Amino acid sequence: MKLKFDSTLDYQIEAIKSVTDLFEGLPSRSSGFQIDLGSSGSIYNDLGIGNDLMLSADQILKNLHLVQSRNNVPKSRCLTEEAGPYTFPNFSVEMETGTGKTYVYLRTIFELNKLYGFRKFIIVVPSVAIREGVTSSIKLMRDHFRGLYNNVAFDHFVYQSKDLSRVRQFAVNNEVQIMVINIQAFMKDAGENVDYASLTDEQKKRLNVIHQEQDRMSGRRPIEYVQATRPILIIDEPQSVDNTEKSQKAIRNLQPLFCLRYSATHTNPWNLLYQLDPVRAYDLRLVKQIEVIDASGTQDYNQTFVRLDAVGYWPKTAKTPQAKVTVFEDKPTGPREKQIKIKHGTNLASHTNRTDYEGWLVTNINAEPGNEYVEFQNGIIIERFQESGGMSDERIRSQIEQTVEAHFAKEKKLKGKGIKVLSLFFIDHVKSYRSYDDDGRPCKEKIARWFEEAYTAASGKSIYSGLIPYRAEEVHDGYFSADRKKGKIVDLLDTSGSTAKDDETYELIMKDKERLLSPDVPLRFIFSHSALKEGWDNPNVFQICTLREMGTDRERRQTIGRGLRLPVNLDGDRVYDDQVNRLTVVANETFENFAKGLQTEIEAAIDPTGNFKFGRLPQIAFTPVLNKEGSDYLSQDESSEIWQCVAEHGLIDSYGDITTDFTPDKPDFTFNLPEKYAGLEDAVLGRMQKFLPRDFVRDGRKREKVLYNKRVELNDDFRILWNKISQKTRYSVVFETSELVRLAAEKIGSMAEIKPVLIEITKRDLEIKESGIEGGKVTSNRVHIAVNEQPLPNILSFLQRETELTRGTLVEILRHSGRLKDFTINPQSFMSETAKMINRALHELIIDGIKYEPIKGQYYEMRLFEAEEIEEYLSRLYAVQSTDNRTPFNYIAYESGTEEEVAKLLDADERVKFFCKLPRWFKVATPLGDYNPDWAVVVDESQKLYLVRETKSTLDRDKRRSTENKKVDCGKAHFKALGVNFKDATTIHEVLNP
Repeated sequence: MKLKFDSTLDYQIEAIKSVTDLFEGLPSRSSGFQIDLGSSGSIYNDLGIGNDLMLSADQILKNLHLVQSRNNVPKSRCLTEEAGPYTFPNFSVEMETGTGKTYVYLRTIFELNKLYGFRKFIIVVPSVAIREGVTSSIKLMRDHFRGLYNNVAFDHFVYQSKDLSRVRQFAVNNEVQIMVINIQAFMKDAGENVDYASLTDEQKKRLNVIHQEQDRMSGRRPIEYVQATRPILIIDEPQSVDNTEKSQKAIRNLQPLFCLRYSATHTNPWNLLYQLDPVRAYDLRLVKQIEVIDASGTQDYNQTFVRLDAVGYWPKTAKTPQAKVTVFEDKPTGPREKQIKIKHGTNLASHTNRTDYEGWLVTNINAEPGNEYVEFQNGIIIERFQESGGMSDERIRSQIEQTVEAHFAKEKKLKGKGIKVLSLFFIDHVKSYRSYDDDGRPCKEKIARWFEEAYTAASGKSIYSGLIPYRAEEVHDGYFSADRKKGKIVDLLDTSGSTAKDDETYELIMKDKERLLSPDVPLRFIFSHSALKEGWDNPNVFQICTLREMGTDRERRQTIGRGLRLPVNLDGDRVYDDQVNRLTVVANETFENFAKGLQTEIEAAIDPTGNFKFGRLPQIAFTPVLNKEGSDYLSQDESSEIWQCVAEHGLIDSYGDITTDFTPDKPDFTFNLPEKYAGLEDAVLGRMQKFLPRDFVRDGRKREKVLYNKRVELNDDFRILWNKISQKTRYSVVFETSELVRLAAEKIGSMAEIKPVLIEITKRDLEIKESGIEGGKVTSNRVHIAVNEQPLPNILSFLQRETELTRGTLVEILRHSGRLKDFTINPQSFMSETAKMINRALHELIIDGIKYEPIKGQYYEMRLFEAEEIEEYLSRLYAVQSTDNRTPFNYIAYESGTEEEVAKLLDADERVKFFCKLPRWFKVATPLGDYNPDWAVVVDESQKLYLVRETKSTLDRDKRRSTENKKVDCGKAHFKALGVNFKDATTIHEVLNP
């Protein structure tokens, strides 16, 4: 099979023309490239043939603005920034991963040669992975480019310090020359404008070979030959190439004519020419559509769980390291996750209320970068992002099973279409997949074993029988770097793809892409660490499984980028079929977290300054709108004028975020543009709708402080009421143990089914829009049952701690409940639910006989009103209209429509002499937790009434929650002890009447 390349794709041609049109007005091809005999200095006279740009900076800037206007990207202020790291122009092209970025910049080389005669090009890459991908692409596209460009002669090579003759050929050859070089190969330099003759031999040895004088080059340094050509630089993934001062100096030292920068995730998009962002690529169906299988599931609280989240020094001046770990803690409401900070000597048992953490005493914290771990007294060592206990292994097994199942389903769907299916796994540690014995023989570790089990199970299903004619051990392999000793592999490395050892690692996968796509090659499942994360992709990756924590701020986007490219069939033709082109991501986090994280990464990639947000309206948002005449699209300046008008109407804020005033569906909504743009209102509003998130939330900046009116303390009615209700109370109860046993056993017997620990697996479409990343339709749901092999915990000790009942009473309750057999299904869940039922029975008995009595000398102090600061959304605040100091605050914060209505009527009623929404700190103690009543009111009609009221949507107790009713009952008992009129109410009439 031979890959084919389509030369007619509009978006790729647009990207190429965006570069070539920069030099419109350049003299003919014959003078665009010449031997430079004067302008660059005499040192270059005899070193080679160089590029020459005979065009003024002003003309290039003018061309740049024309290109930017055409492509609807912001216009540059100048060609080079005064305070920037470079004096030569840099031009950026943003293309979403999988849309042919490498093809575009390689073809741009030939266009620049065809139009203007440029011949010397250097492609600078950040890693071996990307370097191999580039050289592989050049080889694959060689015949394609020769066919397009009249068999133009060209040569390409990878810079190797062992073969410097290629550097001289690069300088003197008259053909198109393409050098591919790692940034690491020329970064070790003594500095710019340095007199190398003054360096000692020892200093020279520390330089990269490219900076050392060579006898074979007449005593010249190889870098001088490169400089003489005034090369055109192409930087692939610049955010990883020139991201340090040292690397920027190295780039400057090449003395390029100009630089072209290509990436999907620019950090500094200098002079942005063309932007094919994720939203546009997704809309145009230039990449696969994405669906996410969320296999995160819930935690198994039956396990002794410890996860190492971070190791560091807190504060930064600390001399000894600490760590942050997540553990399980038992609470009255049930077990929960809890993150704690630990140091040498910390005992986890003292932080968890669980006896199973005995022996988890910290004996060592290692903070060495890249090797962080914590060691415990029980011998267990946990590395960063790893966990002991919990659901890690269960989740990984489930993810592998889901990936294999999705792979087989895709194979079946594509059977007969001539499309080979590949799946890619990213793992946490190489040693989880493969190890080697003392003789260098490979050994399968847990991930490899689990994969083969899942593959064998799937291939044995009748619907997939004979679909893949290979055994489990033939269809998967891992691509990692390895150390060798006497010809034997002795250790596998978790590497990033930037070392010399990676060369052999990528031999097959980077250079034999076409062979990998052949159905006759058994390999279908690829396991990798970080090495394939950036710089490698294959069009036929349909499943990506992340078995590792998402670390860096670009990891989700880089990960899914390995499978976004549209697939090819056995004839090498690209396949454009939405039913085929779907990438399934099996994530190790919830769909919501994955989507939120991916959206954050895309936002940061599009604009590292933080000004771009999904749903935020840019000033050039209206450039796709046709003008009044319908003859052309709006210019950037016209779009900016309309944006200002929209802002003046209050529909967006100064950032461009849509406000709550944008309600075009309401009958009373009005929006008019100035005469110049009259008639475009519907088109402008329609464009804004595209930026409106599905779940439009209130703007976080539209909050208001609730301020205390100290003059309310002059209101005598307030003082009298406060003296009545501010008294604190205590409660007491009496009940029969036999009645508790009966009631608790009855509740446990009828409680919901205790289910085993489940990992819930949901497959859901992921949609990328201008408004943000959203979940589409759910296409499947299933569960994976976790196996519990932990010893059963001490249920009586747990229940005794949670209920404070005697062991004898608890034994009687459990015996009479008839549910003790459920204890073995899910011990922690059974204990938690049982404790809740017992406490619920206790509460019912307690509340039936509860009595309150005032606590002598204990009151809520009036000064607490002034101390409290509230900040709330304006849409949840009622602005007080009265001016007679009848309420303590300028706003009333409400939580329901009933409360809002009551606030308005209390504020307007002349009979009301004082009212307030009782602050959150005003609490009545109850067995069910603290209770905060709603209103305190003073009414003066025929006599003064001092009232406390609870407003509800209904007085029907059967329609309210049981705990809600019980807290109101406790409130009645509390205020009865104080002699205060209290009741629940639904209307203003019920509030104001006794």
